[in-house]
Amino acid sequence: MSEIVFSSWGREVVDNRQGGEADLASLKLKIPTQYQGDRKVGAFMGWDGVVVLDPATDVVAMAAEYMKRVQEKHCCGKCTPGKKGTRVLQDTLARILAGQGQESDLDVIENLSGLLENCKCTLCMTSVIPVQDTVRHFRDDYLAYIRGGRKPQPFAGDYIDKLTAPCMDRCPAHIDIPAYIEEIKNYRLDDSLSVIRERMPIAAVCGRVCPHPCESACRRALVDEPVSIMVMKRVASDHEWLHHKQPPMQPKPATGKKVMVVGAGPAGLTCAYYLALEGHQVKIIEMLSEPGGTVAVGIPDYRMPRHLLRREAEIVASLGVEIQYGVKLGRDVSLRELKEQYDAVFLGTGCFKSKPMGVEGEDAGYQGFSEGGIHYLRAVALGQDIKTPKRVVVVGGGNTAIDCVRVALREGAEESILVYRRSRAEMPAEPYEVDDAEEEGVRFEFLVNPTRLVAEKNRIVGVEVVKMALGEPDESGRRRPQPVPGSEYVIPCDMVIPAIGQDPDLSYLEDSDYGVKQTRWNSILTHGGTMMTDDAGIFAGGDCEYGAMTVVLAVGHGKRAASVMHRYLMEGKAALTDEEAMEDALNRLGVFDGKEKVPVLGGLHREHQPKVNGPERAKNYDEIELAMPESQAVIEADRCLRCYRVAMIAVR
Repeated sequence: MSEIVFSSWGREVVDNRQGGEADLASLKLKIPTQYQGDRKVGAFMGWDGVVVLDPATDVVAMAAEYMKRVQEKHCCGKCTPGKKGTRVLQDTLARILAGQGQESDLDVIENLSGLLENCKCTLCMTSVIPVQDTVRHFRDDYLAYIRGGRKPQPFAGDYIDKLTAPCMDRCPAHIDIPAYIEEIKNYRLDDSLSVIRERMPIAAVCGRVCPHPCESACRRALVDEPVSIMVMKRVASDHEWLHHKQPPMQPKPATGKKVMVVGAGPAGLTCAYYLALEGHQVKIIEMLSEPGGTVAVGIPDYRMPRHLLRREAEIVASLGVEIQYGVKLGRDVSLRELKEQYDAVFLGTGCFKSKPMGVEGEDAGYQGFSEGGIHYLRAVALGQDIKTPKRVVVVGGGNTAIDCVRVALREGAEESILVYRRSRAEMPAEPYEVDDAEEEGVRFEFLVNPTRLVAEKNRIVGVEVVKMALGEPDESGRRRPQPVPGSEYVIPCDMVIPAIGQDPDLSYLEDSDYGVKQTRWNSILTHGGTMMTDDAGIFAGGDCEYGAMTVVLAVGHGKRAASVMHRYLMEGKAALTDEEAMEDALNRLGVFDGKEKVPVLGGLHREHQPKVNGPERAKNYDEIELAMPESQAVIEADRCLRCYRVAMIAVR
């Protein structure tokens, strides 16, 4: 049990200094109690209050250090209230700590919140909250300094701070979203792309196919609609491409270290990009004939044009990265050989094994039964010999299933039907993708589930389904579907494509000497957020480490792996930086508060990029969502509230 000495977090005061049993769990606070393994967290200070875990923590000294870092390190200085207000706080706290303060200084601190409400962004505005909480609830400590009864003592530990924002925290790549949107607002699109590339090298991809979890944590949505964060990345990336500009990045001097990256998908390209910038010699091997992994062969060109994906890979290669195609780990080269030849190895092999449906006839070898959605999409993308018949049924409710029914139409299907066991509201696919499929003529069969394949002369002629009723929610929070007895019926079709999920193919780990352990979900086990496996020097990330997820999660994994691999190569240890450790700590705590009352007038509605509409678009693979004009992007960027916050912990 992690007992709390004092907490004002969430505007709920819990004071156990005179006794009490409240702990972090009872308050549902996911504040870290240990830092980087064995170091003890004494207190946490941030945008919504202060939490003291160790009674020996000097709260006054911590508040002074917190405001010093806010003012000198994080305040942008672009508005007078923030620049002046935080400087007054810094100087006042420093004066109190030095024994030169007056009681009237405490009134100054408590009265500054009114001034800071007029700041350009929320950083300075929220930074005064924990300081004022310490003045209100630890006033005797302040008076002891003011009256000379207490002197500052050398702090044997460290203060570790982190700049964040709700959108930054929710983004798996932790991009500084307010910063790159601010650059677009100021017509500095090259600078915007530079900010994005600090954490994400494939902005053209994530500006098109990212599920943008950041937008679910956009405070703007609490007053009207979230900012079009994803599209802003595309605007910055398209600007460089359309104006034929050369990316400015240059690698550091060569380190002499050699790294092998397996897989040229989002995780592998990202990892290679940041390792190459550090001066390491990087080679990528890719089993496909082109870069992009699942993005290239699992996301159709009408969503992600492959020529732009190839451009992203060319930018990575321009940093000195060698990319060799048509080489598969476990077939053409072994993991043992790679480890012997390279100083470190990153595994980014993705998820290319389709999950079985578990229905009668699935293993009978019927013509017209596809191995899986990802296999169908790959065959079409690579121009392989595959014929799409007139009537196609796709089973599933995710983005891959939606892509399959839409591709089937483009490949000549007259009827493209999606079968899903829950209702439309429970579909994991992006709602706008479902809308697009419906506009193109896809037919949906909701609340039904396949029970057996119907075949004649070894060829699919239909699929039997049973109607489903939704019961109580399952572990995912969605209502569990239950079959309705006696409700079976047959949907006539010529082809059935299961698209209910994918698993990594880790057959290259069959030799136990590798020491790379797997989870019970058939993914690679890594440790402590370092992305390193049980075999020192072998790292993993993306779908093979987490399971089939999103492009942006793979990018986040690749960036983290490259960072840790660099330290492993240069220092011999795989450890997180303070920035990364705080990143993980804040992610567990959560930065976004969906119940917050945002003091902003609403009514500025979200700008949307132009789009090709109607069923006619289902006749080709031309990109559907068109580029947002830069003048329109500037208007959208102006809706950003710049919701920065600063957190700091005291550790011993």
